[in-house]
Amino acid sequence: MTACCVCEGDAEGGYLCRSCTATTVGRLHGLPGRYNDLLPFLTPGNGGQGGRRSVAVSAPLPVSEPVLSLRGPGGIVGVVEDWVAAVRAARGMRAANPVGAVPTRLSAAVRELVGHMPWISVSWPNAGLFAEEIRDLDRDIASIVDPGDRDDCGMRLGTCPAVDVSGMICGAVLRHRPGAKVVTCDWCGCTYPPATWPGLKTWIEHDEKEANMASNKAS
Repeated sequence: MTACCVCEGDAEGGYLCRSCTATTVGRLHGLPGRYNDLLPFLTPGNGGQGGRRSVAVSAPLPVSEPVLSLRGPGGIVGVVEDWVAAVRAARGMRAANPVGAVPTRLSAAVRELVGHMPWISVSWPNAGLFAEEIRDLDRDIASIVDPGDRDDCGMRLGTCPAVDVSGMICGAVLRHRPGAKVVTCDWCGCTYPPATWPGLKTWIEHDEKEANMASNKAS
């Protein structure tokens, strides 16, 4: 038996077993949709003005750096196009010349890699590294768009009420993680020690009420 480079199952003489091959193909097919799923997470909050509490917080980036990196030229599309280049080189093919916007390039690169999968799984020694990097990329995206309710994510408190120097409300989800003595916003970095928790609860409820009112007016 030849062991799969990823799960050590039966690769039937190749480098990836049927299950890992199918899973990798599925992850590849899902990347364009995952790219789109990241868009709502690009900005931590929707902003707000005036009459706010005084919170000592420096101005955060106007966008989420991890999301921006994943959606940028060196992110998801960069990883996939690098693997296209590696496969083409290994197969003695001419280098690709990506054209168009990032979504167009990503879809084209995904289609090409899916087309190469029969060869990758059977004949390419780097198949394991390739499948693992696509898996890790998918997990990186999932950690943002679909973190789930795992215990290590902590208890959801509400949205961060911190305001930067321009008056923008952060609005990212705050969580109190097990054992943590301070609540820290993962987006803007504002910290909330226990003494501030009663006021934090008040401002979270205030922001949620304002958001609901705005939503009702829009509808």
